[in-house]
Amino acid sequence: MEKIIAKMLLDIEAVKLSPNAPFTWASGWKSPIYCDNRKTLSYPYIRNVVRDAFVQVIKNQYPDVEVIAGVATGAIAQGVLVAQELNLPFIYVRSSAKEHGLSNLIEGVVSPNQKVVVIEDLISTGGSSLKAVEALREKEFEVLGLIAIFSYQFETATQNFKNANCPLSTLSNYETLIEIGLNEGFISQNDIENLINWRKNPSVWK
Repeated sequence: MEKIIAKMLLDIEAVKLSPNAPFTWASGWKSPIYCDNRKTLSYPYIRNVVRDAFVQVIKNQYPDVEVIAGVATGAIAQGVLVAQELNLPFIYVRSSAKEHGLSNLIEGVVSPNQKVVVIEDLISTGGSSLKAVEALREKEFEVLGLIAIFSYQFETATQNFKNANCPLSTLSNYETLIEIGLNEGFISQNDIENLINWRKNPSVWK
C-alpha cells in the first residue's frame, strides 16, 4: 500500500519532487519536495483509497478505538471520511483556541476517557501533530496513536513521537516516494544523493 499511495501522490502532484529547483518552506528551509495532500480530496478514487488505507490500519492496530480526531485543517476532511466508514464519532483539533465564543481548541463532543485515534495529513518534525495529541490528552482522551498519509521520515520526528509516547503510523513515506519516483521517471538516478542528503539535515541543505 505504501507504494500505491506514493504513486498516486506523485501522479496528481500532491507531492512534487524538484531537487534542482528547490521549494522554500514557511520555516525558510529549502526543500526538494513539496507536499499538499489536500489534493487527494479532489480525486474520488484516490481519496477513497486513502480512506480505506486509514481504516485498515485502524482495524489492525486500534480495534478498540471509540473516536476519530482530525488535525486542523489538512486532516479534517479525511478524518470525517474515516469516521464515517467506521461509524464512529468525529472531532477535530484546532491549531489554536478560538478567540471568541467558547474558545474551543477541540471541536465536537468531548467525553473523557474515550479511546481516540488521530488522523493527520503530513508529518515533518511532528511538532504540530503532537500539540494536537497533547490537547486531546489534556481533555482526558486516551490517545491510542496517530496515523498520517505521509512522512518525511525525519529522525527528529521519530524521536519526538517516542518522547511523547505516541505510536506513529504512516500510509506512505519519503523513502518509498523516492523509490517510486525513480522507477516511474519522476526523478533520475543523479537526483538520489541530493534527495537523501536533504533528509539527513534539511535545515542546512543548499
